[in-house]
Parts: sequence; C-alpha cells; structure tokens
Amino acid sequence: MRQAILGLAALALSAGAALADPVLGTWKTEVDDGAYAHVRMRECGAKICGHIVRTFKDGGEYESENIGKMLVRQMEPRGGGHYRGRVWRPSNNRVYIGKIDLQGEDRLKLRGCVAGGLICAKQTWTRVN
Repeated sequence: MRQAILGLAALALSAGAALADPVLGTWKTEVDDGAYAHVRMRECGAKICGHIVRTFKDGGEYESENIGKMLVRQMEPRGGGHYRGRVWRPSNNRVYIGKIDLQGEDRLKLRGCVAGGLICAKQTWTRVN
C-alpha cells in the first residue's frame, strides 16, 4: 500500500512538472544602460510575471534599488511560446506593451512597444535556470 501511495505521489509530481509553463525560471537580460539583471519568471494566477532577483554592473553583482521589483507584468500565454502583457523599463521608469516569444528552451525575445505595438525595443534573454 505504501509503495502504491508513493508511486501515485511521484506520478502527480511529474505530471505537474510536465505541465509547467516553459517560460518559468530565471532569465538573464541584456545590458541596458550599463547594467543587466536576472529576472525570475513565475505564475501570477493565470498569467506570468517576472521579478528582478539579482543585478550586475561593471563586471560584478551589486544591490540595485530595483531588486524585487516586477519587470514583466501580466503576461498572458497565447500558445506556441507567445505571450502578451506589459514590461517595465527601470532606466526610464516607463511601462510598455510587452511581447515575449520563447525560442527553444533557453532563449526568449522580449519586446517593449509603443504606438499600439508598432514600434518596439527588443532584447534577447538567456535562461539562467
């Protein structure tokens, strides 16, 4: 009986991992105004959000005032590795229309857009874990 319960628990855990959104995890941003960050993407209800968990500048880690702040906001999965929501740019403290396209398992294209999504600044993020 104990083995059956353990087997069912293992099956449930593996099913949950298989259903996890592939964008979840920690990602390294590109350099913006001389600094970059690690952003942890997680579920926020039915959507995805990303908080800054580490910051780097001049070749080393530093304690930015932005640690803990939400960079990726209300990203809604649209299927096929595409997401739509909002992104915050710390260097100018503005929130933009956000678009994410997952490329494979370890790269994502993030865009912050204005003019209804017609003009976008782009970054490619790489997976940390």
